Amino acid sequence: MALISLNVGSNIDRENQLRAGVKALRAKFGELQLSSVYESAAVGFSGEAFLNLGVVLSSSLPLAELASWLRELEYAHGRPADAGPRSARTLDIDILTFDDLVGRFGKVELPRPEILFNAHVLGPMAELQPAVLHPVEGISYARLWEQYEYQGRVRTIPFNWQG
Repeated sequence: MALISLNVGSNIDRENQLRAGVKALRAKFGELQLSSVYESAAVGFSGEAFLNLGVVLSSSLPLAELASWLRELEYAHGRPADAGPRSARTLDIDILTFDDLVGRFGKVELPRPEILFNAHVLGPMAELQPAVLHPVEGISYARLWEQYEYQGRVRTIPFNWQG
């Protein structure tokens, strides 16, 4: 079983999409660890603010199969197949880490570079796995978050999972 960290986000029908994404992940993988929900402005384009959260799960799925399943989940929730990285999204699920794998595996780069550059990704990682070391930097996520100068770009918000 691999230990996997994901980031789940949305800026279209945000609350419902996060609920639906987490529900689908629970149905597929069982028990999940969830971070707080973080709100941040859209980066690189004009759009509604994003809601993001971190998810940690265990799975025996191979990486390529997991990546494919997550893409199909996004498409099932209205994400266009041609949606670029600087666009609004109904549901966006990124694989951040897969055990301690490092490198490019098909279209998946691990660890995902955004961990070090985006508060809405690093904050949840530090919350869920504070003592875990980034597989390239060799620094704990808690320490990376302490050193991160842009923490103010996100805020945690109360979130009602029941709707």
